[in-house]
Amino acid sequence: MTVSEKDGIVTIFLEGRIDSGNATQVEKEILGLMDENPGKEIAFDAEKLDYISSAGLRVLLKVQKAKAKPVMISNVSGEVYDIFETTGFTQLLNVRKKYRQISVDGCEIIGKGAYGTVYRLDEDTVVKKYESPEALSMIENEKKLAKLAFVAGIPTAISFDIVKIGNTFGSVFELLKAKTFNDLIKEKPSEADETIRKYTELIKQVHSISLAPGTLPSAKAEYLKKLDNIHPLLSDELYERMKEFYDSLPEDDHVIHGDLQMKNIMLSGDEPMLIDMDTLSQGLPIFDLGGIYLAYIAFVEDDPENCKRFFGIDKEMADRIFYGVMDNYYQGISEQEKKEILEKVKIIGYTNFLNMLKPEKHEELAALRIRHTIEFLKKVFC
Repeated sequence: MTVSEKDGIVTIFLEGRIDSGNATQVEKEILGLMDENPGKEIAFDAEKLDYISSAGLRVLLKVQKAKAKPVMISNVSGEVYDIFETTGFTQLLNVRKKYRQISVDGCEIIGKGAYGTVYRLDEDTVVKKYESPEALSMIENEKKLAKLAFVAGIPTAISFDIVKIGNTFGSVFELLKAKTFNDLIKEKPSEADETIRKYTELIKQVHSISLAPGTLPSAKAEYLKKLDNIHPLLSDELYERMKEFYDSLPEDDHVIHGDLQMKNIMLSGDEPMLIDMDTLSQGLPIFDLGGIYLAYIAFVEDDPENCKRFFGIDKEMADRIFYGVMDNYYQGISEQEKKEILEKVKIIGYTNFLNMLKPEKHEELAALRIRHTIEFLKKVFC
């Protein structure tokens, strides 16, 4: 066995076979390493482990019992993983398969979500590459949420594989000859009204699903956190008025996607599918509509080329998408009612906008955006 230590984690590299013939010696060595590193986390790398018997599993179980949380065993081959799974050890230990390595160099970018970028690998498959040191736990969480959404009746793609991409990870989805709604808008602008209508139908379908209270995070609670994040940008009076606004919104059990811009919706054949499920919450529809306002209106106001860079469309089309969604979503209500809803949608969109701005990256533009956003909010609240 070889050993390495990094950031307080002692990793033991297992090799060859662990069976009744050598399990006692392996146990002695591992326990000795634990005694030499008191208080440190123990993990195993099983990339070169060819086989483990029940005697070897009992050794790992002893290590697990000595620790307060599940021990990580990474880079497990398919054959060895089957042994862990069959014996139920995947429920006792944190067992991670060895992931195949792929490259997305030269692949078309077809979507960007809150935590990752979606690339087309080939005609049939796409991969969502996560940009976070917590990529694996985020992938597992998104898979869990995607399954929950699918069972609830929301059309969503569910990952069938996890891959390594450089130093991070990605989820692979099968989406046969799929295009995003953003692709449809770019390729057939003459049919934009029909695409926007179908887009709005899917948004309403998502919002028609209600779940038991507390199944997902509260969108209202998430936005109150965002409001606290931007408090330094606001006067105390404006902050308090905005807090009163959010406090006045009722809790709601309907599903909110969190990032429903067109790049996150695929059309596979005639079936629309959501591909970015890690921002799901529960709340009022205006929380999602505020996100759409952010994508197509707020980001464009002081930077008209933003939608060209990100969506490949002009400002006129971005306006057409957002206001088309509002018209389709709220058919049959008065203009005054629609105006009042739009104001709430803008407040939500601008709260998120201020929360996302990074002045250190775009100092002058960010300062302009912050000033204009706060001017709007003051007109509403002060």
